[in-house]
Amino acid sequence: MANPKHKISKARRDKRRGQIKLSPPNLSLCPQCHEPKLPHTTCLNCGTYKGMAIIAVEEG
Repeated sequence: MANPKHKISKARRDKRRGQIKLSPPNLSLCPQCHEPKLPHTTCLNCGTYKGMAIIAVEEG
């Protein structure tokens, strides 16, 4: 099995590991109020999840 002959510096190692491309989270539209929200979560604008009122949201 191959072994490294020289130590890889932390800066060189971290440069390689830092190349991960991050993408923004996918958003879906709430069927009730049509606001963007994260999928599989309660809508914070209207307080519904799968058509049911889960949290009480005060208007205003």
